[in-house]
Amino acid sequence: MTSTIFTGIGRSPVPVLLPLDTSAYLSARRRGAVDPQMLPRYQSDFRTDLFDAGPSGYDAVFSLAPEVTSGLPSRIFAKPVEVQITGSSLIYDVADPAGGKGESVKALAADYPDLRRFIREGYVRYAFTRFGVPYVVSIQCLDSAPRPKRLACREAYPIAERFLRALRVTGGQPSRSAPEITPLAAERPSVLDADFTFRPVGDIVMNSGARGQGGRADGTAYSQIRFPLDAPAYVHSQSFGRRRASDKFEQPWSQYPWRDNFCEARDFNVGQCASGLGHQGQDIRPGVCPVRRDGPAGCDPWRQRVLAVRDGVVIRSARQQGAVIQVNTGTEHIRFRYMHMNPNAMDTDGLLNGRALREGEPIGVVSNYLDHPNGTTRHLHFDVQLFTRDGWIWVNPYVTLIAAYERLIGGRGREVGLEMAASPTATTTGAIGTPPQGPPLLGPAADAAAGRDRN
Repeated sequence: MTSTIFTGIGRSPVPVLLPLDTSAYLSARRRGAVDPQMLPRYQSDFRTDLFDAGPSGYDAVFSLAPEVTSGLPSRIFAKPVEVQITGSSLIYDVADPAGGKGESVKALAADYPDLRRFIREGYVRYAFTRFGVPYVVSIQCLDSAPRPKRLACREAYPIAERFLRALRVTGGQPSRSAPEITPLAAERPSVLDADFTFRPVGDIVMNSGARGQGGRADGTAYSQIRFPLDAPAYVHSQSFGRRRASDKFEQPWSQYPWRDNFCEARDFNVGQCASGLGHQGQDIRPGVCPVRRDGPAGCDPWRQRVLAVRDGVVIRSARQQGAVIQVNTGTEHIRFRYMHMNPNAMDTDGLLNGRALREGEPIGVVSNYLDHPNGTTRHLHFDVQLFTRDGWIWVNPYVTLIAAYERLIGGRGREVGLEMAASPTATTTGAIGTPPQGPPLLGPAADAAAGRDRN
């Protein structure tokens, strides 16, 4: 019955919890067809924006219109509020000092005895377990004073709790234990590329980390992806260095070696960074004109294409500045986010909730949008999120991008520069259900096997 509302709900290997009053909905259907526009009436006034189910679980996005006030305290934020929920049989086991914290919610304790509420990485989150499955409900917010254009977490609490009270089992399959998945060493080209070099993971620009902290030496390739731009492309800080980056091609930010910028200072909470603050992802600049495998004809250096890194489903509402591609397979539950493309262009191109993408499909062009055109330098911000018991958290995509770039150019890069801007602590990271095993992706032994020493 619910498959007519939530397409593919039967693919979920875990029970699907959604805010649908199935009894009231079925009663209405017996009296005649239900207008889809009236569906929020049976969902505690929440509108369905996205539902996606796959071999690892399901994800859904709902929104509550600002005019919905019944049963809620008044709020200053004047836009729809998005609520996300994920239930997954796959959990990424990453070293996470900030994980597992939170407070109980007395009003929900009877229905959710193990529920934890906490604010992390820009979201208020409610994590709980049902049927042996971890679920997380989250709303993007700031732990600050309420404003008309910025949702404060204190205004998000009653909306999230309204959502939690409305949750019912609406489909899916009985939960079963997910198999342990052993991480493998990423394959690298055997031939060295003549040009591609990169500085070590965790080696951020001197003094660019928040609170005097350095980068994170995370040697994990979290997924095998298609690189999001054509070659050549360059990973560099756009905010730190001897001088601030600009859109000129002939400058240090448009050449090798690459440099990690995951943990450079921002106001964003990033639990994987020692300071607790970070950049969330990596900034990537295109070269003067990329050499495409299908030929360079038609290349415009000021309109260089951005590509889908995997087959997946888009998570993005109209006018939002970021676009997410979600992958949900039997061995992965992972998100890839793209920033700084023009939201008007993305709306026009239909890069919106639920759109299916194929790996390598063009999804836009590199731009400089940050709140408005020319709000930043012309580059792509790219980041990776994994699903954990705390919900979706950011991890360093630097090594993932190195591995993807090597596949794109058909040659192995060379790590250069032994000096570190700071001394990041080596940590165990990045596996599904188990810590990583086997040889690391990068290191002296790997370079020696390719016939070159690091310098």
